[in-house]
Amino acid sequence: MALAAAAAAQEGPQHDLLRVEMTAGMYRIEAQVAQTDLQRAVGLMRRQDMPEHEGMLFVFEQPAKQCFWMKNTLLPLTAAFVADDGTIVNLADMKPQTLDSHCSAKPVRYVLEMNQGWFKKRGIKPGFKLQGTPFRKP
Repeated sequence: MALAAAAAAQEGPQHDLLRVEMTAGMYRIEAQVAQTDLQRAVGLMRRQDMPEHEGMLFVFEQPAKQCFWMKNTLLPLTAAFVADDGTIVNLADMKPQTLDSHCSAKPVRYVLEMNQGWFKKRGIKPGFKLQGTPFRKP
């Protein structure tokens, strides 16, 4: 409840998050990292636009079934539900400002949100493996 109130109180989009670079084959992705409860709750809410090669990587403490919705999110997005090794488990296109729930097909630790159509335009489907620091074993 407190997180929802804090997220609702946030007037504008969050831009001051840690960033990480990843690749999807030959394509570079620069993602903001949402790793705290509040950062994940706010996500890409109220964002007016997002450059084509940018996204947001949601990082959870442990793999679990992750579900996302688009309340107060203005951009059409695609969520890639990603396993620990960077393999995309499933993709979900999400419509702006809806409460429809979009969930991972199995427990995952990562969810990467990109502009809708980004994955499709590049032929990236479930089973494709993303590369980058978040997916390297310590």
